[in-house]
Formats: sequence, C-alpha cells, structure tokens
Amino acid sequence: MATKLNQIHEGKAKKVFATNDPTALIHEFKDDATAFDGKKKGQILGKGSVNAQISAALFRLLEDHGVKTHFRELLDDRNMLTDKLNMLAVEVVVRNVAAGSLAKRIGYEEGIKLKKPIVEFYYKRDDLGDPIINEDHIYELGIATESQISEIRNTGLKVNNILKSFFDELGLTLVDFKLEFGLKDGQLKLGDEISPDTCRLWDKETGEKMDKDRFRRDLGRVEDAYQEVLSRVKGITKVGGKF
Repeated sequence: MATKLNQIHEGKAKKVFATNDPTALIHEFKDDATAFDGKKKGQILGKGSVNAQISAALFRLLEDHGVKTHFRELLDDRNMLTDKLNMLAVEVVVRNVAAGSLAKRIGYEEGIKLKKPIVEFYYKRDDLGDPIINEDHIYELGIATESQISEIRNTGLKVNNILKSFFDELGLTLVDFKLEFGLKDGQLKLGDEISPDTCRLWDKETGEKMDKDRFRRDLGRVEDAYQEVLSRVKGITKVGGKF
C-alpha cells in the first residue's frame, strides 16, 4: 500500500506527493479553479473528486485500448496513485471543433466542425505564457526527439479516436482536449489528467457546455455540469437533454 509522504509540487489543479515507493507519486485533485493563465481564480465545489474519478475511468479506458498511461489506481475519491514520470515541457491539444483560441486565431465561428482533427503543441513555460510551438521548435528546444514527437502526435490522435467514440455514446461532443506526456525508463506515457478541466465537452442535443468554460465564461451551474459528466461516465444518468 502506497503511503503519502512529503508534497513535492503544487499546480493549479493538483498537489503531488512523494510516496514510500520511489517509482510512484500520489496526485491529490483540488477544488481550486483558474482560467486565463491564472488571472481568474475560484473554486468549484467537488471538482477535485469529480476530476479524479473521471480521469481514472478514462485512463483505464485508454489502457484497455493499448495507450500507456501513468495511472495505477484511485486510492480514494480524490487521490490517484501514478507512475513517477519525467514530464515533457509540452502540452498537446487535439481539436475536433473550432472553439476557444483556435476559433479566434483562424477566424472561425465557434462550433464549426473541423475537416480533420488539428494537433497543436504548446511550450510549458509560464513566464512566456505557454506559447504555441511546432514540431521543429520541440526538437530545437530539446524537449523530445523526432521519434518521440511523432509518437506523441500519433498517440494524441489515437486518444482522440477512442475518447470521441466514448463520449459520443454518452451524448457528448468532444470538442477539444489537452494531454501531457512524460517518460519512464525511456518509455513515453500519458500523464496529468483527463477531465472537464482539460476537455471541452458539449451536450449533443442542447449544445450546452459541460466543462471549465462554464467557469471561464461565468455561465453558472459549473458544479452541476461536472457532476453530470461524472454521472454519464459512470453510467448513472441517461444521456442527452438538459443537465
């Protein structure tokens, strides 16, 4: 049984703890919420518990489809045991529908379905504002090798296919999502979390936003949306309609 030891990192959404196993970490999911590079801050009641449970379910789903992740087990409703990874300083965003920054950058109306998924990379540097970069930049910065970059891109698209199909069955459109990767013994693994914090999810029937955009845009009923996504993932409620 893993024992939580000293805290080694605290991010916007999670605290990370060392354990008595040097190859493992415990991620404690927080209720804190931030947006716009930390300029907007608040709390979403129960968010940590919801995101931990959704992430665990989605990591299990991906593992079942051959995607290597850092997930080991969910210790309770907000503490997750994971492999200790050497995280890469890049975020991978896969987009299926124009929304958020992409819609603004290319002049699309939000909601336009893209001809094919678009993969974007962002440099994880708070002091630079996490700028968008390309594959050549990733190689130049020494973040990953050319083969690792290719694997990251291909894995992102594979994850997209799996999650799009899964969420479609739950009555949700997977608009876009963010992934982070790390290395363990030279093997690339998916890390961080997959949740309404890191995915845009829209109800297929109503078009209602079921993710952190409700917090970003002051749409209200944020907790209800997160709980509804969890309920659908766990198969508790019927899909479609008002949440």
